[in-house]
Amino acid sequence: MAYQNMGEGALNYTPCRYGNSKLLFRGPQKDLDAPYVAFLGGTETYGKFVDMPFPALVETSLGMTGVNLGCVNGGVDVFLSDETVLDICRKAEVTVLQIPGAQNISNRFYTVHARRNDRFLRASDELQRMYRNIDFTDFNFTRHLLHTLGAASSKKFAMVREELRRAWSARMETMVEKLHGDVVLLWLSDHSPDDGAACDAIAGDPLFVNCEMVEGLRPLVKDVVEVVATKDEIATGYELMVHSDLDAPAAREMLGPVVHAGAAGMLREALMPYV
Repeated sequence: MAYQNMGEGALNYTPCRYGNSKLLFRGPQKDLDAPYVAFLGGTETYGKFVDMPFPALVETSLGMTGVNLGCVNGGVDVFLSDETVLDICRKAEVTVLQIPGAQNISNRFYTVHARRNDRFLRASDELQRMYRNIDFTDFNFTRHLLHTLGAASSKKFAMVREELRRAWSARMETMVEKLHGDVVLLWLSDHSPDDGAACDAIAGDPLFVNCEMVEGLRPLVKDVVEVVATKDEIATGYELMVHSDLDAPAAREMLGPVVHAGAAGMLREALMPYV
């Protein structure tokens, strides 16, 4: 994975593993014998380009161990198939689950890589029949695929987007059930879940997830923390990120440390009753 390679100006994420999991997480490795809060999510939870991501900030402010189980480009599928991760979360005082996008999960239209969920593997026969003029061997990543499908036919793409939303809702319900409901959901984005246009667009994160989907999970979890970053917060945070010149374009896609600090403050208040 490219993000683990240390170049000039890059952070040392001290990657580590837990138990039998094949996934690499951000270190240092934490002691799982003491009480802890688990943080489960994607690239923002991992804290790519951020010296002190929100899991580390919450750990400091709460005075309780925080186990960062963020997985770069990880979706729901990678965690559901990892019993070590699920077991760590079940034994936590509470798990903070960063709400993932709907694009990086296998569904009836396409299959993603089991661990690198942003990787597109194959299209189903149904999707190939819908888009007969598209050569699916051209795609390696889900977003590239979705951009092409959307440009080819907005009507057909609406069906794809709806399928992704249905698959996401079912998979997320399963995730929360496996964690026994001891979950605080974290919406971390540059737009609100109430912004219908932004939630329908093939841009930003969590992709295609809207208010209805989040509200469907609310009765199953302890709380939902909503963090919506402003353009100024993101711009200021970009200047504070640590990355090589080569990684500058990728860093532009991240929310940055200012947003992480704001998320940590809101999470601290939400987690206090459970730790």
